[in-house]
Amino acid sequence: MSDWLVLSIIVLLLGAWVLYDILQRSHAIVHNFPIVGHFRYWLEAIGPELRQYIVTGNDEEQPFSRDQRRWVYSSAKRQNNYFGFGTDNDLERSPNYMIVRHSAFPLSTVHPGQPGYDGSAQLPAAKVIGGYRQRKYAFRPRSIVNVSGMSFGALSGAAVEAMNRGAELAGCLQSTGEGGLSRHHQHGGDLIWQIGSGYFGCRDGDGHFDMQRLLDVVSANPVRALEIKLSQGAKPATGGFLPAAKVSREIGETRGVPYGHDCISPASHEMFHDVDSLLDWAEELATTTGLPVGIKSAVGDLQFWRDLATQMATTNRSVDFITIDGGEGGTGAGPLVFTDHVGLPFKIAFSSVYRIFAEAGLTDRIVFIGSGKLGFPEEALLALALGCDMVNVGREAMLAVGCIQAQRCHTNACPTGVATQSTWRASGLNPALKSVQLANYIVQLRSELIALSRACGVPHPGLVDADRIALLDAYFGTASAMDVFRYEPGWGLPGVEDQEQIRRIMDAGILSPGSHA
Repeated sequence: MSDWLVLSIIVLLLGAWVLYDILQRSHAIVHNFPIVGHFRYWLEAIGPELRQYIVTGNDEEQPFSRDQRRWVYSSAKRQNNYFGFGTDNDLERSPNYMIVRHSAFPLSTVHPGQPGYDGSAQLPAAKVIGGYRQRKYAFRPRSIVNVSGMSFGALSGAAVEAMNRGAELAGCLQSTGEGGLSRHHQHGGDLIWQIGSGYFGCRDGDGHFDMQRLLDVVSANPVRALEIKLSQGAKPATGGFLPAAKVSREIGETRGVPYGHDCISPASHEMFHDVDSLLDWAEELATTTGLPVGIKSAVGDLQFWRDLATQMATTNRSVDFITIDGGEGGTGAGPLVFTDHVGLPFKIAFSSVYRIFAEAGLTDRIVFIGSGKLGFPEEALLALALGCDMVNVGREAMLAVGCIQAQRCHTNACPTGVATQSTWRASGLNPALKSVQLANYIVQLRSELIALSRACGVPHPGLVDADRIALLDAYFGTASAMDVFRYEPGWGLPGVEDQEQIRRIMDAGILSPGSHA
């Protein structure tokens, strides 16, 4: 056989391999980087053996460790997400390490094949959003785990579509992010429309808020609530910036901004300038649309929250829900100093705000939502014990649809097509496949939350109080989360009526897949 023939056969085989990689839709990395992309999976497969001698340990990488990413990936793909040979965490020398105090008399978990088993792990919220204010379209969310605000523009259309389809499959809510409601959000999933300071999707030609445009969009889409965005964990108090390279014609039309120009969200809203005017506008939105209205914010100045609680307690005005974003959150790119040093981390931020509202006697009136690395069972359980009624997952949802933590979100060069507007890179992300993976991840997270709550002797994780969580110190001591976060007895739990109602719902399974009652 001649050298030319051998070379021709090799070239032909490589060409066929490249063609197969490009045409397959299961792996975005392989689609976008034919042949070379396979090395990522091969190296991943032998990673434990390599790391036994070199490189980093399973818990050293940030913002998500290898163990955390592996748990998300395996859960999303419905693979074995168990870990063998015991924990590799140093429990006794890790300050603030969390331990769940299980009950001596746990509730049995129902397994596949047994009567009453629910493969979708339905886990409704213990409170009704908008219930206290009797909003026309008040509702009980079907899932306490929902998809956090990530805008079309920051994410590709394919990623947004995958998350919307996945939200429908999992029976959860998807926040639009501040970038407006696009066609990619219109694939069946229920929405929380986030309204930022740029009023994208509900602004007039001059960039001012337009109520009629808001009503038009709401009437045409499954919007369940409105969320006024004050700030976010990745870049609190800086507004938003989408570079011209990512402002496609479609993004420009969705947001109502010029195509091919930098898209800037100011740091502050023009519709309000203090707590008083914020509550006025929230009530106007709720009255006009009938929808529950809430706010989302990172936490800095605590006086704002004291003033908000005071006015909600003394005037006939209120927001229906409050979403607290931890400073460690960050699906959006931002300046390093803001990412690292502005905004309190979630546990401190949320507990500080919750205490203010608990002291004012307002916690039963409000649905609290937490976000900021809460997409893991133990972190979500602590958030719920501290008083969250729901948790939002952002970067964990990105991991579920294919993100590999390349940290190229700000470059438009995301290798998996998640955080990019590159048509080629985004074409490797298959929304039909990735939506199932997102739904699998959310269902698995809910399932493990149910398992944890039952290990604590209660049927719903919202009924686990802060005293069930122990935090270890570096000197072989423990402290209850209730003491660490200075909670009073009963704080962090829903009101008595809500507790009784959610127990009945969990015991009877009366919340059907199509219900939002």
